This record gives sequence, C-alpha cells and structure tokens, in this order.
Amino acid sequence: MEGYSIIVIAIIGLVFGSFLAMLVYRLPLEISLFTPKRSVTPCCKNTIKWYENIPLFSYIALKGKCSNCKSKISLYYPIIEVMTLVITLGLYIKFHLSFEFLLLTILFYTLLVLSFIDLRYKAVPDYLLVFAMLVLIIYILIYKQTAFFDLILFIGGIVLIEFFLTFYIQNIKAKILKDKSLKEQKSLGEGDIPIVGIIGALLGVQLGMFAIFLAAILAIIPSLLNRIIKKDIETPFIPYLSLGLCIVFFNEAYFENIIKGILQS
Repeated sequence: MEGYSIIVIAIIGLVFGSFLAMLVYRLPLEISLFTPKRSVTPCCKNTIKWYENIPLFSYIALKGKCSNCKSKISLYYPIIEVMTLVITLGLYIKFHLSFEFLLLTILFYTLLVLSFIDLRYKAVPDYLLVFAMLVLIIYILIYKQTAFFDLILFIGGIVLIEFFLTFYIQNIKAKILKDKSLKEQKSLGEGDIPIVGIIGALLGVQLGMFAIFLAAILAIIPSLLNRIIKKDIETPFIPYLSLGLCIVFFNEAYFENIIKGILQS
C-alpha cells in the first residue's frame, strides 16, 4: 500500500508543479489566475490542449517546443515540475500525511515560486514573502514554539550584516573603484531577509548557519559567470538560500554529524 501512496503523492507533486510553474509566469506579470480559463502558450497565445498540458510528459512528447509555432518552451516548466515532485515526496516520506506535512508543503512550494521569480526578474512580490512568513508562524505556533528565538536571531543577524556590507559597498568600495553606480547598490535584497529567518526557524542555529554557508558556496559560480558573461553584478540569492535550506532540511542527520565532527576536531 505504501508503494501506491508514493505513486499518488508523486502524481500530486507533478500536478502542483504545473500549477506553480503557472504562478511563476503569471504573478510577476499580474495576469489573473482565473482568466483565461484555458491555458495559452506565452509565445503565440495559442490555447493549450488538455493532452499538451500533462505535467512533464507533455514537455517530453512535444520535444520542448510549442505545437503551434515551434518556439522553444522554457526549461523552467519541467524543472519546476520535477522539483515540486521531489519536494512533495521528501516531505511525505519525512512527515507522512499530516497537518505538519500540509503546512510545510505550502511553505516549500512558496519558496520554490519565490526562487524562480527571483531568478527571472531579480525581484519578488512582497505578498508572497508575507504569505511565507505567515505559514511559518502558524507552523511554529503549532509544532516548534522555541523556533521563535531562532527566527528573530537570524533576521536580526542578517539585517546587521546587510547594514555593514551595504555601508562598505556604498561608501568605501564606491570611492576606491570610483564607481558611482555602487552608491545605490545593496549587499542583499530585501527578500533575502525573511528567507534567512525561515532557514533559522526550521533548522536552528547550527544547521541554519550551515545552510546559509552552503547557499553562499552554491551561488559563487553562477555569480562569477553572471559577472563575466552578462556583466551583471546583481545575483538573485533567494534560489540559493532555498536550495541550501532544502539540502540541509532533508538531510539533517547527515549534516548534524558533519557539524559534530567539525566541533570535535
């Protein structure tokens, strides 16, 4: 019976992945989630047939191209669907069908949407950040009351770090490099701060710091490539923070052993 449950959860994950991909596309453009009722292709606005809208499988069957105008379909769609599948299965295996599973699924889904919007636009809707924090607070109140301290600690700590780094960039680095554009640059985006708080609340101090360190490592290569190829000094950090959180959250025991080994050496 457990095998059937896994299959059902996997299918549900794929279906929700398709929905999240739609949110990533529509929310930043302020397109209604209810109209048009039938999905249309972003490239030629052709109505998508039901059999072209099957998560992941339709992308493979269409070979990543629009059936009408043959334009390439963004890789974001299958990637989001697969990642939603993996997250849903991971949470189900860890928490089974429970209210805790439901709350954390909503929270991680929101982080996934925020991550891909940040990747595409380097800005995220404030209401999604507020929604994520509200879900987190409900989760903390029910399951992890002691995490309030970690939430405040991480938010306060990252605000303080952001203040000093931004001061350095705008007042010291700008003068050294004689680059006036740095006068307006911030070290972190405002959206990064609540995500760091979520990491602290879910993982605690030690694992939370490890997840943020891991996120910084993961962001280094894309950041350098972005700087060299696109000449863009701004790198979205929410995707890497979310990825660091997921990696550590689903492998807590493994990373706890690593931290113990580091502390004992």
